Amino acid sequence: MLITNLALTNYRSYANLDLTLDKGISIFIGKNGEGKTNVAESILYLTFLSSHRVTGNTPLIKLGNTAAYIRAKVKTPEREILVELEINSEKANRAKVNQNQARSQKEIFGIVQAIYFSPEDLDIVRGDPAERRRFIDQLLTLRSPRVAAVVSDYERAVKQRNSLLKTRAATDALTPWDKQVADFGGQLIALRLTALAELKPIFNQVYKQISDTKPAEIIYKSTVENPSLISGENSIKIMDKLISNRSAEIERGLTLTGPHRDDLLLMLGEHQVKGYASHGESWSIALSLKLATYKLLKNDGLSPILILDDVFSELDEDRREHLAEIAQSAEQTLITVAVENDLPKSLTGAKYLVKAGAVSRL
Repeated sequence: MLITNLALTNYRSYANLDLTLDKGISIFIGKNGEGKTNVAESILYLTFLSSHRVTGNTPLIKLGNTAAYIRAKVKTPEREILVELEINSEKANRAKVNQNQARSQKEIFGIVQAIYFSPEDLDIVRGDPAERRRFIDQLLTLRSPRVAAVVSDYERAVKQRNSLLKTRAATDALTPWDKQVADFGGQLIALRLTALAELKPIFNQVYKQISDTKPAEIIYKSTVENPSLISGENSIKIMDKLISNRSAEIERGLTLTGPHRDDLLLMLGEHQVKGYASHGESWSIALSLKLATYKLLKNDGLSPILILDDVFSELDEDRREHLAEIAQSAEQTLITVAVENDLPKSLTGAKYLVKAGAVSRL
């Protein structure tokens, strides 16, 4: 998969950008704040229908405008697709596929697939559990776009149930939402465990190549005992806990059981990475997680776009070279750097200068 053309209108710093992209490596060079990451973010928005930098759409729209537009020509071995997305702050986004209006923006899920690595990925290792849940759920969505509906339905059910808990609603009002939380939650836990079972051996192998001082491990920490690869078993366990914890949940106004409260424990030897690992070890774990994700998708027969956003300056020489090898193996890789000297010498490709909301090829 590759994007052959990317056009942005009123998106962040870009009033109008029409960018032709090649197969292989494209390097965007520019000082911080000039708009390099905005290009990467627009591709990720097409991938996940959300920004990794902000929660709402308003910051994505250039000041003085009511909408921003992302347009990408996507080439796969089977076909070429034109995907267009109108981003709105006050109403639902609108999408087109090959100039045909989509019923919902969700119809474009899976057309663009991208793996993104940036300095913020340290949050997966050092941040709150929500960061690790987002990591595994994005992996699920990349592998199977339909999973986005399961995640969305589960989050909606938890939100509605929490609203009822806050009003101390009667059991009869909670019962249908108990069922939805249990059903969708059971599915999501099973999907996460299945993906982790395939990801872990790849992660362990990648980490050993980067740093072989201590063995690394990923453990799924659930709010239910002995979570299962069978969704129905998880649903029964979630339902049992929702019923037994009813008083505590009403008191707190929160749903206390389910995958929205689960975590991935990242381990080095016998210790958790969070709070124990050094800066270099944390980087190795974060890098290994993203590279393992990329390799897992490749094993699935997919060919995601690889985006490396201002990451080489944070890595030592060995980690830079390891990442460079992966970058050269991808069908299309987009790299952003503030200083060209931060790039490994082995990396070559088309180079672009990013300055004041404009991109020009060098």
